[in-house]
Amino acid sequence: MKKLTYLLPLLLLGAGLVRVKAQTESQIYPIVTIPIPKEIALEVGGMTFLPNDELAVATRKGEVWIITNPYMKDGQQPKYRLFAHGMHEILGLNYIKGDIYLTQRAEITRLRDLDGDGEADEYSTMYSWPLSGNYHEYAYGPILDKDGNMVVTLNVGWIGYGASLSKWHGWMLKFTPDFKLKPFATGFRSPAALALNGDGEIFYAENQGDWVGSGSITHVEEGDFVGNPAGLVWADEPGSPVKLHKSDIPDTGEPKFEVAKRVPGLKSPSVWIPHSIMGNSTSGILNYSDNGNMGPFKGQLFVGDQSQSNINRVFLEKIKGVYQGAVFPFRRGFSSGILRMNWGSDGSMLVGMTSRGWSSTGKAEYGLQRLTWSGIMPFEVQTVKAQPDGFELEFTLPVDEKTARDAGAYKLSTFTYKYHHIYGSPVINQSARNIKAVVVSPDRKRVRLVLDSLKEGYIHEIRMEGLRAENGNTPLLHNYGYYTLNRIPDGEKIVLTVENKPTGKMEGEHSMAGMEHHQMGNIPASGGAVKGNTDASKHVIRQPESWDKGPDKTILLGTKPGLKFDITNITLKAGTKVKLTFANADDMLHNFVLTTPGSGNAVGEMALKMGLDGEKYDFVPGSPKVLAHTVLLQPGKADTIYFTVPKTPGVYPFICTYPGHYMVMKGQIKVVK
Repeated sequence: MKKLTYLLPLLLLGAGLVRVKAQTESQIYPIVTIPIPKEIALEVGGMTFLPNDELAVATRKGEVWIITNPYMKDGQQPKYRLFAHGMHEILGLNYIKGDIYLTQRAEITRLRDLDGDGEADEYSTMYSWPLSGNYHEYAYGPILDKDGNMVVTLNVGWIGYGASLSKWHGWMLKFTPDFKLKPFATGFRSPAALALNGDGEIFYAENQGDWVGSGSITHVEEGDFVGNPAGLVWADEPGSPVKLHKSDIPDTGEPKFEVAKRVPGLKSPSVWIPHSIMGNSTSGILNYSDNGNMGPFKGQLFVGDQSQSNINRVFLEKIKGVYQGAVFPFRRGFSSGILRMNWGSDGSMLVGMTSRGWSSTGKAEYGLQRLTWSGIMPFEVQTVKAQPDGFELEFTLPVDEKTARDAGAYKLSTFTYKYHHIYGSPVINQSARNIKAVVVSPDRKRVRLVLDSLKEGYIHEIRMEGLRAENGNTPLLHNYGYYTLNRIPDGEKIVLTVENKPTGKMEGEHSMAGMEHHQMGNIPASGGAVKGNTDASKHVIRQPESWDKGPDKTILLGTKPGLKFDITNITLKAGTKVKLTFANADDMLHNFVLTTPGSGNAVGEMALKMGLDGEKYDFVPGSPKVLAHTVLLQPGKADTIYFTVPKTPGVYPFICTYPGHYMVMKGQIKVVK
């Protein structure tokens, strides 16, 4: 192992304070940008490597490009050639048994270069399915399962809610080697990625929406119903392994895990990916196989996010035949919205991206980058394994025993989401968990936390801000993660003794006020908690009594496709009394937030840092930079507010503060005398 160069010299300050520079993601995992010619709009929808180590990239606009030397070896620039074109929104690409296969809107297509000139001259439809013409009928894949079948997933359409408008949309389909269809599972809303883990089991990534409280990854088996009822309209078709009907699915808002106890075949996520904390739009899945070289996490899954331009890391374990596990941050800062990842021959990760008008924190419209490992060992939680009375955390480096035994170094809580037809869900049923015992292994690489209780079916937040590496000063690179506990394992429980009793006291122990503080700490390492707005004067829904003559100006504001307001420039006189109605005609959540001059981006960034409480406060930060706002609107809903235009002339930005939208979905009110 390389020398731990991140352990920099200690700086002793006047009051005896000791500081050590913490590890950074960019230090451990450098990102290399692969240049793209200006004339190529490489909006990546699929990627696959060819036997000669060329990278094939499919685009949303129906092209397939072949890239030679994507690693830029010997300082040479990569070369691009157009291999195929004229197809419809390719969102999956794979090299299988000597041929390139892709999934476009209506079919699986095979491409062949028959004359060897480097361009495809045979486009073969291997299987096609009907389309209604709805824009939301995306198709993904194919991947090859462990038995040699091709697997694809089909989106449901969107008509103000998810609907399967044409056959098999909302399903995972398998195709035998001779391309005979086998319906496999349903309940999918927007299954943007699918992949096999190391054991050959299929996992898929889901995005928040109707019947989907938050993003997740789920193990899929034949006959599963994974939650969205739209695809059940085809359950009676020949060959369907699913026998449920829409009328069998209760719309009570209970947690999905609880509903699954009464609905045979309903499958809960293997790992929830908490919305706005870990990502907004779950995308690619990549198994950390022997092909990769990305640090000490072999056998785990990397999961991309299109909106937050980040990659998370998922550790899975199987308890009582059911997959569950923990998600941790891994790497942020990519140039656009991540959609696909592949291993290169050098062990680096090729990351293909597009913003597509959906918006992403990476500001580029599209991009292609390589993620590499510097060889420096990060101080991370390597695995989290459920125990009958808590969790065992394994670390990549030995921990400092003093901080590891301190209950105050940890914060733990549980929560879940509603299962209902409404788009998304606020966090519900939050409660604190307290540490009763701590056991540190002799090699100090494992810490067992015994809790007051576990909650089966719930997400367990584990934060470790106070934990340090063996030297006592180096913090974790990522000090929080979320474990989805689908089953509590059997086994021996730890008996509380003097030796394993934790030192200190957990923050917020036996205190609701402390619990509230704990929840506001649920922020990625980005500068502390941001509280939600509680000032009712910024959301006035009735005309003020002092407006004797009514509003001076009535504004009807709507949405346009591609994360846009339908009006982006408004000029008003200072002091104007405004009645504004914002109607959300889009297929995702939006709000309207008016800010002080020059504050649009700052307010949008605050919303990203609101943590688990964000949706409860409509993702409106409690800040003087916020002047007026609507509630967070479901698709098809509207909100009317009243406010008075400021007296000071200037340009006042308005934005949607739903995480990540503010960079694209914005406008301005120009205030004049």
